[in-house]
Amino acid sequence: MASGIGNIPRTIWWEDGKVLLVDQTRLPLVGDVLVCNTYDGVCTAIRTLAVRGAPALGVAAALGVALWVASESDGIATVDEFLGELDRVADEITATRPTAVNLFWGAERMKALTRDNADLPLPELKELVIAEALAMQAEDEERNRAIGAAGAALIEPGSRILTHCNAGSLATAYFGTALGVIFTAHEQGKVEGVWVDETRPVLQGARLTAWELKIAGVPSTLITDNMAASVMRAGLVDAVVVGADRIAANGDVANKIGTYGLAVLAKEHGIPFYVAAPTSTVDLTLASGDDIVIEERDPREVTGFTVSGTFEPDSPAASRAFDLLTESGAYALPVAKGHAMEITRKGGAYQFDGWFRMAPPGVDVFNPAFDVTPAAYVTAIITECGVARADYAASLAATCSGAGGLDEIRRG
Repeated sequence: MASGIGNIPRTIWWEDGKVLLVDQTRLPLVGDVLVCNTYDGVCTAIRTLAVRGAPALGVAAALGVALWVASESDGIATVDEFLGELDRVADEITATRPTAVNLFWGAERMKALTRDNADLPLPELKELVIAEALAMQAEDEERNRAIGAAGAALIEPGSRILTHCNAGSLATAYFGTALGVIFTAHEQGKVEGVWVDETRPVLQGARLTAWELKIAGVPSTLITDNMAASVMRAGLVDAVVVGADRIAANGDVANKIGTYGLAVLAKEHGIPFYVAAPTSTVDLTLASGDDIVIEERDPREVTGFTVSGTFEPDSPAASRAFDLLTESGAYALPVAKGHAMEITRKGGAYQFDGWFRMAPPGVDVFNPAFDVTPAAYVTAIITECGVARADYAASLAATCSGAGGLDEIRRG
């Protein structure tokens, strides 16, 4: 049975000298496309999670640099000045989020390209940078489809798979890593169903993964994060497949907060725990996960929740009222106790965006965006080059050098 992966929109792309991306903060109820005219717009999209997911961030970094080249570098006269300014722009992009290594990988690839071709005339160098960014976008889909094929070979027929956060097409330029494995296995008739962790506090599982699986026609069931142990104990999970934001040389994996707990549960219940990620996510400069910087995010993600949606007034009188409120732009409703609500005209309808408090004002909050899963809890790491297994220090080094036969490297 063919999946409906073709129905899932692309995440980020280049069009008419601009960077376009799906605003993931408003999915699944609002399908806005953001148009970035400057690299600072790309930085804002990364910082606010409008675009997220390790592979997508690598592409975003490259396209952000390309956007600066195409639209903001006209006043530069020399190659040396161009190189210096490009490095500055790339560094600003990587400063938006510290954990996902792909962001640094994408920016560094652009910087290295310009350094290696500094003997070219400036117009040719600019064209080369833009072409490289577009090539990286295309390469990402190719890698993800290879990851899907390698990972599907590990999935047994009739499997019930649990996944966490969103490592689907929305987390990449297209197709996905962990969900790429699931999409491919589903096409092969191996997937009975998917358990989708909601993934607190931003709910990427509930908002994004559940949406992608539904569009793709893959049977799935949404659960809260604290239900995973129960469904494992009941014998309802055959494999766990997750993505990664950074993988250390020894196989320690940084991924969305809550991943470590799932890995411990999977090992206790004898369930294979697979990590699917491109080799660009492997950081061989870090000996272990202890060296990975963990991003801490806005406490408001924990103390409240955001909503987005659209509505059409149910009467002419209501239309006149909302037209009056929004005639000068967005209207901020004066909601009490720190809540926020904004209404904006959107064609013949209206859009609302809001944040509502759940926790008491002034409560202390700890909000790390990621955790680190030690390599001992990881059954295998699936890459576009094959399947790496422990000893990860050897198998990941072989993976990243493009060596074949990775599945020959086994435990012990």
